Amino acid sequence: MRLSFIFFLTLSLLQFHVSAQSKPPRRSILPESIREVSGMTLCPNGDLWLLNDSRNPPELFRFDPINGNLLETRRLPLNNRDWEDLTHDPQGRLYIGDFGNNRNGRRNLRIYRYDPVSSKIDSLLFRYPDQQVFPPAAEKDWNFNCEAMVWYRDSLHIFSKNSFKGNFICKQYVLPARLFDQADQSNETVAELRDSIVISDRVVTGAAMSPDGQTLIFTSYIVRKKWGFIPHTKADLISFSNFRGSNFFTGKKQRKKLPKCMIARQFESVTYWKGSAWLVANERRAHQKPAVWKVKHRP
Repeated sequence: MRLSFIFFLTLSLLQFHVSAQSKPPRRSILPESIREVSGMTLCPNGDLWLLNDSRNPPELFRFDPINGNLLETRRLPLNNRDWEDLTHDPQGRLYIGDFGNNRNGRRNLRIYRYDPVSSKIDSLLFRYPDQQVFPPAAEKDWNFNCEAMVWYRDSLHIFSKNSFKGNFICKQYVLPARLFDQADQSNETVAELRDSIVISDRVVTGAAMSPDGQTLIFTSYIVRKKWGFIPHTKADLISFSNFRGSNFFTGKKQRKKLPKCMIARQFESVTYWKGSAWLVANERRAHQKPAVWKVKHRP
């Protein structure tokens, strides 16, 4: 009886160990080279790619969230003006959103398409149909900065990050991916303004779509000061499910708080992992190390 118990206990522990090795830990610390991660996407072949935002080299990083290892660094012959998000299409091609526009004055917004297998690169220059002044006179009207992008049904969907002094409206713009094959890369394409929603007291900093196309998810946060000097921050996942077509904001909306340490971390990117798990990543900030986190969220 005792031998049987020991055998089954040993077998159970071994199975637990094997299972644990196939899952990412709750947090994987990123290397120093990925200290300002602002985009992340998990490709169909299982490769997890990340990128840094502005003031960093034009590099893509292939990272193993299970063992916390940097597998590969690829330097691209591009300019990282202000890379903000990363997504992929069903063929595994990567789309780099060089559309960061904190002061709302940029006129050269661009998305790069990169094939990790062939190393082929092309791009699409675009503008917003509703921006006429660069920048708008009042900061409350600064809503032409985007940090979030997903691929969905043969199009790229881009989501605006409103100024903290604005009305917290997030706008959805659409660019058909076929434009990458048809457009002269020196010509400017006008994005379609599809929809908008008020994300109460939050700005949108990253986006991802579930592989089945049923759930859109954002990273979002707020940075303010109480009584003028005490940092006050919050960070959430915001998901939309059961939407109609690509009208994501018609769907069921849910929130989930993201990991916090004294003050909220600066979460700038998200991607689907498996089951009800998503990966989110935060930038380095004061004592907070850059990391990839596993978060459970079932819409």
